[in-house]
Amino acid sequence: MNIRQILGDRRYGVSLPTRKSLHEQWLGNVQKDLLAGTVVALALIPEAIAFSIIAGVDPKVGLYASFCIAVVTAFVGGRPGMISAATGAMALVMVTLVRDHGLQYLFAATLLTGALQIAFGVFRLGRYMKFVPRGVMTGFVNALAVLIFMAQVPLLVSGGLPMLALVAAGLVVIYGLPRLTTAVPSPLVAIVLLTVGVVLMGDSAAGLMRVGDMGALPTALPAFGLPQVPLTLETLAIIGPVSVALALVGLIESLLTASIVDEMTDTTSDKNRESRGQGIANIVSGLFGGMAGCAMIGQSVINVTSGGRGRLSTLTAGAFLLVFILVLADWLVLVPMGALVAVMVMVSVGTFDWSSLRTLRTMPLSETLVMGATVGTVLATHNLALGVFVGIVLAALLFARRVAEVAFMHDALSADGRTRTVAVSGQLFFATTTGFLAHFDVQEDVERVVLDLSAAHVWDASAVAALHKAVSRFEARGVAVEVVGLDAPSAALVERLGAPALAGAH
Repeated sequence: MNIRQILGDRRYGVSLPTRKSLHEQWLGNVQKDLLAGTVVALALIPEAIAFSIIAGVDPKVGLYASFCIAVVTAFVGGRPGMISAATGAMALVMVTLVRDHGLQYLFAATLLTGALQIAFGVFRLGRYMKFVPRGVMTGFVNALAVLIFMAQVPLLVSGGLPMLALVAAGLVVIYGLPRLTTAVPSPLVAIVLLTVGVVLMGDSAAGLMRVGDMGALPTALPAFGLPQVPLTLETLAIIGPVSVALALVGLIESLLTASIVDEMTDTTSDKNRESRGQGIANIVSGLFGGMAGCAMIGQSVINVTSGGRGRLSTLTAGAFLLVFILVLADWLVLVPMGALVAVMVMVSVGTFDWSSLRTLRTMPLSETLVMGATVGTVLATHNLALGVFVGIVLAALLFARRVAEVAFMHDALSADGRTRTVAVSGQLFFATTTGFLAHFDVQEDVERVVLDLSAAHVWDASAVAALHKAVSRFEARGVAVEVVGLDAPSAALVERLGAPALAGAH
């Protein structure tokens, strides 16, 4: 199953892993996990540097964060094979904090972010991911694919024809090699071949941008240290709002990415464990000089499409990232950015849900509007979390509008013309009460009204109040009203809210 088969029937929780499943998660796919993790490690380096620049911090902050978060989530995360590290969505949230208060406050906010995410997992709030509509999920994926591609455009344009030729050669290898063999991930082969080719070209390739041009790489291991900020309420007031935003953005992106990887691999994941794991990883990152991060759909797609399935691939990505920047830095800086751009173009193409374009004519208008709103918001703001929020709110409003039309009223007058029976079918809640009350003709010359709710359900206080008002209007004119057919939950709600006019309803 691939990323274009994102369906609504997603699974959201699994039991704690057994000894056998732990063995499979770590050692069930060793060769492919190691190779895929190596590819991801290479792809993490320029992105971590770029996201550090976005946040206004030194490149080592993003690189240390990516190492810490990837390694920790490999052990405590709830989604094997998913890659978490420093991300652009999180970097955008922390820009103002870094600018106004400095790096130490960012580390403190990262610790608080982790604590909030752990609490989210402890209270098992991950279950509410099932309320994310399919249109929002599809819009999230498509918007991210476009953002990934857009991020490569400046490099493509600035490099001119040599860069375009290099990227084209990389794409030929990436898409052509799997036709011959799948023993080695084609993105890794493309990176190696293009690097060797550029090195052999010597001075003639001097104008091509390389990883070393993106920023200085760290030369030492990350060191443990507590944030140097005063432990006061003023500090909490500074970092609190930012930490809440970081926690929500990180969890939204991580849990949606986990659901996408679930679909790609036809497996399940524990969303609450993933929430706790993200929190623990961010705390470790903050203690070792890193920024807050979350799951990365682009790198997760690279990992999965390169054959990575287990926790070993995530651990390899984090560990090799550190090895590359500390041990192989002299070689790493020679990797041409065109090779990594080719990999990211492959990711954007593979991420986009192309079937959503083919089904636009047959898809319900509400689904199309939700998907369009999600994509439009993300592209306008570059904020994935905001796009998801807008999509969910619009989906909820459209759903409420549709459900408001689901309450149907059917009238029947007795043979003697003295009893009016009104049968209600559907949902009675705040959005349907206006139409419900407007249906009754309290001026009708009848002696008795039977309100049959056998095929209806009462959901909230607004519905109870509407029932009470309808009964009271008839009784004020001397018309007897009998309410029948309330199901047990509806009757319990009516009794709890103490509507006197419905005291005899059953």
